Amino acid sequence: MDEPARKSIVKTIVENRLAQLRKSRGVGASELARRVQVSRQTIYAIEAGTYVPNTEVALHLARELEVTVDHLFSLQTGSQPSAESIAADVLSAAPAGKGQPVRICQMGSSWVGVPVTPSPYYMPEADGIIERTRQKTARADLVVFAKGEAAQKRLVLAGCDPATSLLARMVEKASGVEIVSAAASSRLALAWLKEGKVHIAGSHLEDPKTGEFNLPFIRKEFANEEVIVVTFARWEEGLVTAAGNPKCLHKVENLVRRNVRFVNREPGSGSRALLDKLLAGSGVERHRIHGYERIAYGHLAAAYCVASGEADACLATLSAARAFGLGFTPLHTERYDLVMRKRTAEIPAVKAFLDVLQRAALRRKLEMLAGYDTAETGAVVA
Repeated sequence: MDEPARKSIVKTIVENRLAQLRKSRGVGASELARRVQVSRQTIYAIEAGTYVPNTEVALHLARELEVTVDHLFSLQTGSQPSAESIAADVLSAAPAGKGQPVRICQMGSSWVGVPVTPSPYYMPEADGIIERTRQKTARADLVVFAKGEAAQKRLVLAGCDPATSLLARMVEKASGVEIVSAAASSRLALAWLKEGKVHIAGSHLEDPKTGEFNLPFIRKEFANEEVIVVTFARWEEGLVTAAGNPKCLHKVENLVRRNVRFVNREPGSGSRALLDKLLAGSGVERHRIHGYERIAYGHLAAAYCVASGEADACLATLSAARAFGLGFTPLHTERYDLVMRKRTAEIPAVKAFLDVLQRAALRRKLEMLAGYDTAETGAVVA
């Protein structure tokens, strides 16, 4: 029987009781080695835990010592990969706290962590938790596991469109590429893209002078960089109310009623900009709306406030209203675009992402489930 080669002598997570059992039976290392047909050095290496024998040697050892193999060898307690701490930029519009679950993704030589929120029915998919936040910065120390898996076939998509989850599931099913969604206003998503913290940013910012969506802002923010802008869809945004619209809210002027509680979106969001534009056009002062300063981060978060009875109305997309079975009054049509650097589009995972954007199956889902206009979906606008 061959003796172990040098390259096979490695540190292992297997522990053994060989020395204890051998000595309790009064068998010397040389004698046991002779019986099992290995060298004495091999016996010592096994006992020291620097060499794990193959199955045949393990069976011979167990037979000579009159024990079972699992009595002689076992996995160490806690032999699963241990958690480790990494420093990362936390992508969150709202302050993140200790213990919050996060998903992670590698961006070049740096790491980002995207907080995830549990639903009322299940725990969120996560890679670890926030161990410690750093004051006055978006940096934090994370305790994570399976870090290697997060560095492969993962893209970070920042934005506020609820229907990008449909795109994410199709991309993962078709290519195995995971999409980590970071909830953000359009301006924040573009800022993260500029800082190199995300692969793709979603935006629905309307230029008040030209009525053009996104391109004027992108040209200004990325004046010296080559970017690609691809349309995701056109959507309707409007007043989201309780089912049946019991308070008869049909325009922003109705929000000033004393019995109406409103929940707003954060500054920098397209929804906030649209509300301010509509208020200015109707001559309504912001302070007259009860809840103008109350913020929900994202279309779904705002719609959930209405669904849970915490608010009577918000400004959000039709898809958000449909998600909770709420009433919807359209006020404006917008174009939601996906923005990325040109070099990012060459990454295989991003190519798979863009391929799914062209599929008719995605368009059908967006039309039926979200109520979107997909005539321009997948079109490169810049």
